[in-house]
Amino acid sequence: MSRLGNLGARLYRGEVGYDFIRNRKIWYGVSILITITAIIGVAVGGLNMGIEFKGGAVFTTDSKAQISTSQATDVATEASGHQAIVQELGNGGLRIQITEVGTAKANEIKETLSEELGIPAEEINADLVGPSWGEQIANKAWTGLVVFMVLVVLYLAIAFEWRMAVAALIALIHDITITVGVYALVGFEVTPGTVIGLLTILGYSLYDTVVVFDSLKEGQKDITKQTRFTYSEIANRSINSTLVRSINTTVVALLPVAGLLFIGGGVLGAGMLNDISLSLFVGLAAGAYSSIFIATPLVADLKEREPQMKALKKRILAKRAAAAARGEAPEDDGPAYRQDQAPEDVETAGAVVGQRQQPRGHGRTPGKR
Repeated sequence: MSRLGNLGARLYRGEVGYDFIRNRKIWYGVSILITITAIIGVAVGGLNMGIEFKGGAVFTTDSKAQISTSQATDVATEASGHQAIVQELGNGGLRIQITEVGTAKANEIKETLSEELGIPAEEINADLVGPSWGEQIANKAWTGLVVFMVLVVLYLAIAFEWRMAVAALIALIHDITITVGVYALVGFEVTPGTVIGLLTILGYSLYDTVVVFDSLKEGQKDITKQTRFTYSEIANRSINSTLVRSINTTVVALLPVAGLLFIGGGVLGAGMLNDISLSLFVGLAAGAYSSIFIATPLVADLKEREPQMKALKKRILAKRAAAAARGEAPEDDGPAYRQDQAPEDVETAGAVVGQRQQPRGHGRTPGKR
């Protein structure tokens, strides 16, 4: 068995593990910091909306221009009065994208490009995109996102419980916010490809979350009838038991996306690949993070507020304190034991048990009956 496989088996059996639940406030803080940074990036820099949303014109040439891409960018920007985006096509031609350009202005720009690029006007194709079409695309994207969120909440509430549905919803919003914030900070163009990428990552994020929730659902059966694990400990064991699976799934998904982003977009200069791959790359990483460090710890926080879970935790701590007072070893619970047991909890429980039960011989002088 490989080293990673052996680690996964030990995590699954509870022999080793990281205490995600006890350290949840650290990861909450990290998420809040990243989310605030993303919101500031969107508020200050804004999103670089593509031509599909703003409207404008796209000029393509079939033959190679007599000037460089940077020179073509300067010419198109000066002719239109708006920032132009120029990309070189595989056949040597150019794709020139200019936002917020009407029909009359597009004809003027076409004539100017023909003169400056040294290409006949009839060999320059001009496609106009109206802002109303972009508005329809944006509205449909928002509608799809809202419908997806509602269906997710309903499904999780029925299949699991409402606390898991709320936690999953917060995790999804967390992933979307971070992804949108990265687009604002990096300055990548937002196109329909970006929207497709955003909707795709929601599925990946939800998959990882549901895997952990399913393990948690199995582990919490008849939880109030036992006195070995608190709810938080069971939640922590669920995360650890599915940790390697989540990491493997995320890495396998990220590798081809990284190829699209860094090779397809960076080396080959494919614009549409950048739009889709960046949202996928950031979203997949954020989704894996949120399913482990956000969603399940939130469920544990909400669940531990229930009276029966509070009573269960009190009984477990009292039992452990009693065993410690008698000098007995605790039950072989693995690393989950102590994960939900803060030092002050042990001291408090020990004091309560010590008042009610003392070990034999306590208070007697040696040698006296």
